Amino acid sequence: MTQTNAKIDIFSAAPTLMKKWMGVSVDVAASLEPSLIELVKIRSSQINECANCINMHTAEARQKGETEQRIYLLSAWREAPCYSDRERAALGWTEALTKLSQGHTHAGAREALEAAFTEEEQVKLTLMINIINGWNRFAVGFGLWAGPAAAKPAQAA
Repeated sequence: MTQTNAKIDIFSAAPTLMKKWMGVSVDVAASLEPSLIELVKIRSSQINECANCINMHTAEARQKGETEQRIYLLSAWREAPCYSDRERAALGWTEALTKLSQGHTHAGAREALEAAFTEEEQVKLTLMINIINGWNRFAVGFGLWAGPAAAKPAQAA
């Protein structure tokens, strides 16, 4: 991961744990459909104002076939007609969990989640939300910057 202005090289500072963290990240991301995973990563990163992750995951979403329209409208997903019920449930759950500090108002998001996802998928989605929120905190906290091309070697390591 390129670390322009990085405060610390997280992969050198704690290589064993970061390798495990990266492995879990990759495994969880592969557990649900790629388009859904990228929307969740982007939306969480928007909420957390993580430029690194917004940059990386919008590029990855495009590579996986996501449209410009759906990427641009993501911050206004409630009003945009281009998302499925399943995607809306995932985005609502993403926002509810990412904004926990703003109050526990996730009952509606939980109902939508239960209607669109199996229990196993609910756990997988919740893991993904936790993973991307964690990456947002690494990137914002330590000033990380990784373009999509730079992130691929780190994922392989």
